[in-house]
Amino acid sequence: MIAKILIKRTFQKDSERQIQPILQKMRAAAMSQTGYISGETLTNYENPQRVTVISTWQNMESWADWKSSPERAKLESMLEVFQVGPTEFEEFISGMSL
Repeated sequence: MIAKILIKRTFQKDSERQIQPILQKMRAAAMSQTGYISGETLTNYENPQRVTVISTWQNMESWADWKSSPERAKLESMLEVFQVGPTEFEEFISGMSL
């Protein structure tokens, strides 16, 4: 089943110049992972420090492999320096499974 992951971060004011290259590296690294389909970065209109990434994967296992990878952990730690609070993850699969 297709997995869609919402990755939510709040960054310190005026940190865009520092975080943009890190986010680009993270996206490029994700693109080379098995099961990666796409990613989209959204900035909150009313609070531009709030950024949400929608990451789409072929299945939850592919996402879990990337989420737990040392490469992603390294990039995540580089972003955390500029964050206000921790990264939040919401993991969804397509369809209903009640």
